[in-house]
Amino acid sequence: MKYRDAIFATMALALTSVALAGVVYTDAYAHAAKAEISGVRALTLVASGDTVCDPANMLSSNESGTVQQ
Repeated sequence: MKYRDAIFATMALALTSVALAGVVYTDAYAHAAKAEISGVRALTLVASGDTVCDPANMLSSNESGTVQQ
């Protein structure tokens, strides 16, 4: 019983890893990650009390090197 559970857990981990890798390499995931990065940057600026900028300027900003259009 112990070995069967270990084999099942190993197979489940392997299949989950393959499925996750497949999702990460899609364009939809890349687009969502870029949107999340720009949202986190905007939230950080507002929370820090800095001058609030025009959202259009924030999307094209490349100060941190992570957000690009």
